[in-house]
Amino acid sequence: MVEQIDPASRLAAAGVDLPVPPEPLANYVPATRSGLVVHTSGQLPLRAGHLLHRGKLGRDVTVEEGRECSRQAAINALAAVAAVAGGLGRVASVVRMVVYVASDPSFTAQPKVADGASELLDLAFGSRGRHARSAVGVAVLPLDAPVEVELVVELVPRHAAPDE
Repeated sequence: MVEQIDPASRLAAAGVDLPVPPEPLANYVPATRSGLVVHTSGQLPLRAGHLLHRGKLGRDVTVEEGRECSRQAAINALAAVAAVAGGLGRVASVVRMVVYVASDPSFTAQPKVADGASELLDLAFGSRGRHARSAVGVAVLPLDAPVEVELVVELVPRHAAPDE
């Protein structure tokens, strides 16, 4: 059996600290748990209460800035998961991620933008972070955010430990 390293410790070693989950913008919760599955609400690229960037990919926001935004939104999604799961160490696997990318009509590099979030999940969870994913171009997102990320994760039962 491979030694288990807590995902939060992996993130901290890379200089990533999980924030308190951002407050919802309307009448919903950041994440819900049903049995061993956690679904997050869409998370924006907020850091310290402010969007990292605003606008559309391909017009106002570069691909690199979009990758940074998807990474930050994924950090916020992991914070929401940790809050309802009792920590990231309870995550058995990341099942699915959806990345919404506010895009200029001619922009088609949504998967490259979503890679910022996927790479963060790989960093946190190793092989348990491999996931199904959709990267969807949309006209507009809340607060004029360039990116929004949703996660679905499966938890480990309290009596078991995840395999690496």
